[in-house]
Amino acid sequence: MIALACDHAGIDLKAAVQEHLERRGRTVRDFGTGTTASCDYPDYALPAARAVASGSCELGILVCGSGAGMAIAANKVRGIRAVMCMTEIQARLARTHNDANVLTLGARLQGVDLALAVVDAFLEGAFAGGRHAGRVAKITAAEQENVP
Repeated sequence: MIALACDHAGIDLKAAVQEHLERRGRTVRDFGTGTTASCDYPDYALPAARAVASGSCELGILVCGSGAGMAIAANKVRGIRAVMCMTEIQARLARTHNDANVLTLGARLQGVDLALAVVDAFLEGAFAGGRHAGRVAKITAAEQENVP
C-alpha cells in the first residue's frame, strides 16, 4: 500500500498520481487533503510518514507546491528517508542508493507526465544494499541519538 498525501497546492497532481497508481494495480491510502482550501502541509505529511514508518504502508508519495515542505516534515519522523525528486534518475538512485521510502513532488515545478515518470522510477527501484547499506545504517544510527 502506498501512502499518498498533499496540501492545497498538490491536489491536482495527487489525483493524477493516485489514478496512475490504481491503474497499475497499486493500493493507495489517501491521507488528504481533499480540497484546494489553504492548509498546512505538515498536517498531511506527518500522518502519511508515520504510516510508512510503522509499516502499515510500504512507501509514501507526498505532494506540495515545491516538494520541499513535505520532505522536511516527513523527515522528522524516525525511520523516514524522504526525498524530493525532479528526475527519473534521481528517484531511482534515491531508492537504490539511499533506501528512500518517501517520494515528494513539487506540483508547481513538475508537469504531470514528468511527475508520473518520477513516480514509476521510484516505485521500480529497490535498495541495492552492498556499499550503500553502511551509509544508510549511519543515518539510522543518527536517528537514534538523543540530540537536544
